[in-house]
Amino acid sequence: MEGALAAAAGAFGLVVGSFLNVVIHRVPRRESVVWPGSRCPRCGTPISARDNVPLLSYLLLRGRCRRCRAPIPARYPLVEGLTGALFAAAALEFGPGLRLVAALALLAALVVLAATDLEHRLLPNAVVLPAAAAGLLLSAAADPGRWWVYPLSALGVAGGLLALALARPGGMGMGDVKMGGMLGAFLGPYAFLAVFLGAFAGALTSGALMILGKAGRQTRLPFGTFMALGGVAALFFGPELWGLYLGLLR
Repeated sequence: MEGALAAAAGAFGLVVGSFLNVVIHRVPRRESVVWPGSRCPRCGTPISARDNVPLLSYLLLRGRCRRCRAPIPARYPLVEGLTGALFAAAALEFGPGLRLVAALALLAALVVLAATDLEHRLLPNAVVLPAAAAGLLLSAAADPGRWWVYPLSALGVAGGLLALALARPGGMGMGDVKMGGMLGAFLGPYAFLAVFLGAFAGALTSGALMILGKAGRQTRLPFGTFMALGGVAALFFGPELWGLYLGLLR
C-alpha cells in the first residue's frame, strides 16, 4: 500500500513538476500560466503532447527543441525529477490524508520559490500569498485542535524576519519576510527551525564561495532558496532535529 501510494505520488509529482516549470518561467515575467500553451521560448513553436512528457521527452529530444534545436535548460528535468522524488518521499512519510495534501502543496510552492529566487532573485507574491492562504486552511483542517498555532507561527516568523530586514536594510527583502510567514502557515513552530536551517546553509555556502574566490562579503545570496531547503528539512525531520538540538543543550 505504501509503495503504491509513493509510486502514484511520484508520478503525480512529475506532472506537477512540468507545470511548475511553466510557473517558474512565466510568473517572474508577469505572463499567464494558463494561456498560451507551452511553447519553445526561442522559436515560439507550440510543444506537442509527445514532447511534453516529464523527463522522457527531454531525454528523447536530447535536451533540444525539436524544430529549432535550441537547448532546453537543464532546470526543466531537474524540477520535474525533484518534484516527483519529493512527492514520493512525502507519501511515504505522511501516508494518505490531509497532512499529505498539505505537504504536497508546501513542497510544490518551495520548488517554485527556490527556483525563482535562484534565477531571478524574486519571491513572487503570486506564489507566496496563495500558498500561505492554502497553508493556513490545510493546516487547520489537518490539525483542527491546534488551528491557532499556524497563524501565530506565520505572524511570529514573518515578524522576526521583518525586524531583521528593518534592522539591516538591504540584507533581506520583503519577499523573504512573506515566505517566512508562508512557512509558518504550513509548518507551525517548525518554521523557525526552517529559517534557522536556511540561514545556516546560506552561511556555509557563502563561506565556501568566499574561500574559492567566487564571492565577497557584499555578495547577496538567494536566501529564499536556502529557506526552501530548510523548509524541506523541517517538513521531513522537524521533530527529530528539534529533539537533537534539545539533547545538545542538556
